[in-house]
Amino acid sequence: MLPHVPLHVIQRGNNRQACFFAEEDSHAYLNWLDDYAGEHRCRVHAYVLMTNHVHLLLSADAPDAAGKLMKALGQRYVQFVNRTYGRSGTLWEGRFRSCLVQDETYLLACQRYIELNPVRAGMVTHPADYRWSSYRANGQGETKHLVQPHPLYQSLAATPAGRQSAYRELFRYQLDPGIADQIRKATNGNFVLGNDRFAEQIAVALARRVTPGKDGRPRKQVLFDR
Repeated sequence: MLPHVPLHVIQRGNNRQACFFAEEDSHAYLNWLDDYAGEHRCRVHAYVLMTNHVHLLLSADAPDAAGKLMKALGQRYVQFVNRTYGRSGTLWEGRFRSCLVQDETYLLACQRYIELNPVRAGMVTHPADYRWSSYRANGQGETKHLVQPHPLYQSLAATPAGRQSAYRELFRYQLDPGIADQIRKATNGNFVLGNDRFAEQIAVALARRVTPGKDGRPRKQVLFDR
């Protein structure tokens, strides 16, 4: 991760099995998310807790902050679940998946993607009807200390009420399927979500490939005697 660059994180239950079983579990997870985000200097801009996975959109002050946050939070929550339900072993499907997000182009789309998860799953008809997401904070002004708006969200309007109104307006329209597919592919592949220039900048900064490779096997090089 790069400091101050938004990161979309998804962590799934092992074998896609449930990781939240009761309201108390969700409360506990969010409380610890708030605690560890503060401890590791991460800011959570959006989140949703689904039955068998979690989405987070966050930014941080240090390159290793998100990894430390997710490790501490994951271990604490697994201990809680195992103790509460008399189980043992792993709960999560290995390491979390993530993608760095180009804020001016994709950040608000990523927030919508996250908060629309319960709607896409057929659990509710509107994100406001789902308790375990950041929509009520971002779209309705419900006080949640965990949610810290990104500067791009704050630029939507000059007042909190104006920002909430502008944000709600974004949800009048369905998220473009192409954008949703880009978000899924980037996150599942641990790539970047942004334009070519953004990808080039991130690749240089991280010194690694951050976009999918071309399909198919590389063409065999043929050498000729001269």
